[in-house]
Amino acid sequence: MEKLRQTLRDSKTARWTALAIVAFTMLCGYYLTDVMAPLKGMLEEQLKWSSSDYGFFTSAYGWFNVFLFFLIIGGIILDKMGVRFTGMMAASIMVAGTAIKYWAISTHVLDGQTWHILWFSVNAQVFMAAIGFAIFGVGVEVAGITVSKIIVKWFKGKELALAMGLEMAMARLGTGLAIGTSLPLARAFDKVSAPVLVCLIMLCIGLISFFIYTFMDKKLDEERAIFDKENAVVDTEESFKMSDIWKIFTNKGWWYIAILCVLFYSAVFPFLKYAQDLMVNKFGVPDKLAGTIPMLLPFGTILLTPFFGNLYDRKGKGATIMLIGAGILIFVHAMFSIPFLNQVPVAIFLIILLGIGFSLVPSAMWPSVPKIIPEKQLGTAYSMIFWVQNWGLMGVPYLIGWVLDKYCITGQVMKNGVEVHTYNYTIPMLIFMSLGILAIGFALLLKAEDKKKGYGLELPNIKR
Repeated sequence: MEKLRQTLRDSKTARWTALAIVAFTMLCGYYLTDVMAPLKGMLEEQLKWSSSDYGFFTSAYGWFNVFLFFLIIGGIILDKMGVRFTGMMAASIMVAGTAIKYWAISTHVLDGQTWHILWFSVNAQVFMAAIGFAIFGVGVEVAGITVSKIIVKWFKGKELALAMGLEMAMARLGTGLAIGTSLPLARAFDKVSAPVLVCLIMLCIGLISFFIYTFMDKKLDEERAIFDKENAVVDTEESFKMSDIWKIFTNKGWWYIAILCVLFYSAVFPFLKYAQDLMVNKFGVPDKLAGTIPMLLPFGTILLTPFFGNLYDRKGKGATIMLIGAGILIFVHAMFSIPFLNQVPVAIFLIILLGIGFSLVPSAMWPSVPKIIPEKQLGTAYSMIFWVQNWGLMGVPYLIGWVLDKYCITGQVMKNGVEVHTYNYTIPMLIFMSLGILAIGFALLLKAEDKKKGYGLELPNIKR
């Protein structure tokens, strides 16, 4: 007869406390991820960056993750070494990358220098800031997959989608704070580097926060080991092997989620990188207020993502939720692409609607992965999804920056004594809309695969 012994995860207080601690670390990471988005104009004014420079810098987020496979390596380390080691490693990398980025945009050592890297020439300051951002990108992405596995560890069979929704809400809070506070901070100190220094301090606190979590995680592992021993529970699932990577790669359901992920996130996060500039150039919003409208998107998801996650936990319909979210994405970017729809209330409405779509897809997508992939392969499965996603997060911002410089310059204006370009954002919005159309296709394929294989994506997560 099974002995009645509860582990730490059976305590609501304990598991929600664990979630709060690791979610705070991710909030700090996402603050830095988007802290430069409102500063595009100021980078042009103070540091003389072009749109192509900004696109190059923004694309650096995925360099090491994509081309050097650091993200996939991080997933393998996660499955081999566990969440404590991997989480501390990732948080430390975030701090190191941010420190390099801060040095690059605050020092005068690199002023006026052009470096020749391989076959191209690049502004030395832009390149070093990009290197710091690329290193940070490794840390924050590995931290993301680590936290995803932590949530599955504590909430599987319980409020899994709600927990993931709340963690994403905390991450979106970081994004919203970055968009809303970055420019005011930079203007207050008259330094484009000031918000990055704030990020560096926050990430140091986030590292300490995750260190505190490791004690809870160790206690949970000890209690689970005692429970298994007392009840003669034998773990029949084999430990992770390198051959499991092939099993994941040959899983159609995994591919559909991975491609849906890259298409969806590539139509949202790169959009946010340029959203403030869009508000200035299309809707005529003053620079100092332009960040307040895009800020509505992440702040709206803070409430909606947990709401839709709770709905998925209790009612199911995960594949359908993803399909609806992708449809909203198409509508919003199509409306943004229409030149005569340039009234501020239209922008506010579309940003709010995009926030709803942005809440729907992730709230169902991430909790669906454990239904398709065994738990001991989850770290690698999540890392490979993030790897695919990073192709989009790296390529799309660079593409948008290049398109703006090549086809969308409409004139010049003087800002703070400096001449800067004005842009027409119709073509970039059509690019984002096309990504949404492709996302609809893969959401339909995922729904069909779920019906064929019986993954249970349309079923509730909470087991009665």
